[in-house]
Amino acid sequence: MPYRDLREYLARLKAAGKLRHVARPVDKDWELVAVTRRVFERFPDERRPALEFDVQGFDIPVVVGVLGASREIYALALETTVDQIADRWTRAQSQPVPPVLVADGPVHENVLTGEAVDVTRFPHPVWTVGQDPGPYLTAPCIVSKDPDTGQRNVGTYRLQVKGRDKLGMNVSGPVKGMWSHMEKNERAGRDTPCAIVLGGDPTIGLTAVSPVPMGLDEYAVAGGLRGEPVELVRCRTVDLEVPATAEIVLEGEVLGGVREPEGPFGDYTGYVDLEGSDHVVMVRCVTFRQQPIYHAFFSQMPPSESSTIRGTGREGVILRHLRGLSLPVKTVHLLHAGGAAAYLAIAITKQHDAQPQQVMWAAWAVEPTLGKLTVIVDDDIDVRDPFQINWALSWRVQPARDVYVFRDTRPVGLDPSLPPEAKGVRTNLLASKVGIDATKKHAYPGSSLPPREHLAQVDAAWPEYGLE
Repeated sequence: MPYRDLREYLARLKAAGKLRHVARPVDKDWELVAVTRRVFERFPDERRPALEFDVQGFDIPVVVGVLGASREIYALALETTVDQIADRWTRAQSQPVPPVLVADGPVHENVLTGEAVDVTRFPHPVWTVGQDPGPYLTAPCIVSKDPDTGQRNVGTYRLQVKGRDKLGMNVSGPVKGMWSHMEKNERAGRDTPCAIVLGGDPTIGLTAVSPVPMGLDEYAVAGGLRGEPVELVRCRTVDLEVPATAEIVLEGEVLGGVREPEGPFGDYTGYVDLEGSDHVVMVRCVTFRQQPIYHAFFSQMPPSESSTIRGTGREGVILRHLRGLSLPVKTVHLLHAGGAAAYLAIAITKQHDAQPQQVMWAAWAVEPTLGKLTVIVDDDIDVRDPFQINWALSWRVQPARDVYVFRDTRPVGLDPSLPPEAKGVRTNLLASKVGIDATKKHAYPGSSLPPREHLAQVDAAWPEYGLE
């Protein structure tokens, strides 16, 4: 059975030992992010837990990492296993399940309008202390509709808290989805109604941050992931629908023709994205459940929840595409260091020497902004082990022969190596890519390692050596 809401999913995480409650209340303006950073640094990927915080001055807990602290947690969110994640997404997009409208739901247990509207009642954290201008919402699922077609979009864009009823919004560039909705409304002299959802069932959050083909409703894809329709309720002040069991919803409008400073913000690249002129959201209504839970993404210096979620979803898409072309691809990995965007490694069972470059171009065709640095290795290299990638780069590459530079390509989003003055117009810039063929070009001598069977025997008897 699919998770009914975030609460049911959190109970499942706890039962699996994947959600840790932080023992003492924390300050949301510095301590929450510092504890989260240490957990992401000190726990290996596969054992990294999600976190639940009690926050000083608030009676609302904050959960972080519950969708992407690890690939294992991501799989639990989809009620599957790590090796079946890509298949689950394929099925959801090929067999979407449309949402259903219900009369009411827990999200409307509390409704605030007029002077009672105050978004600061919730414990929005400060993520990059001393550099961000204030608190940010990092996991909002923002709902909007195309004013011409009624086509719905649910996407995740960062929101800066600017006041009791005012948010700054960064939509990153003129792409499909909400940007086109706002652009059409602005041309007609209208504001854009929106609903900001925090804490839906896990399929909502994962769908909102994943690429969904044009024409597909994100709620229907979420229904495909969960195997049952998402139950929606109508908003109280805007003509939009939100999940009936969401924790918190902020209803309002993106002001047409209005831009104000937004940022800086410490982003997924590990650098602070510079201040720019961006959209403004005015909040007209706040609805929330009794004793709501505040959901946030940890999207800072990798490794982060953002790099795990982005990488897990994108790797499956690239792998399916390459195998669909009958290319002999073993594994695909977008490295944490590149924010699951800039650094792509692909292991192949090479059939001929032209194949590595063929695989590069095929991977870039899936999403041209990804893989600024793309490395193709043999299938004996574990692309999830940075040491092994660096070993292949060190000893299987002759730079004059194996390094390819391609100019005038699409840039990685928020790439800090682009000129600072490009802020706000980055989608109009051209960048470049490096492709490296780190496969063997001839027969190599054996590796200077003990035989595998000897290592396996030692592993089996490891406790007896008393070295832990």
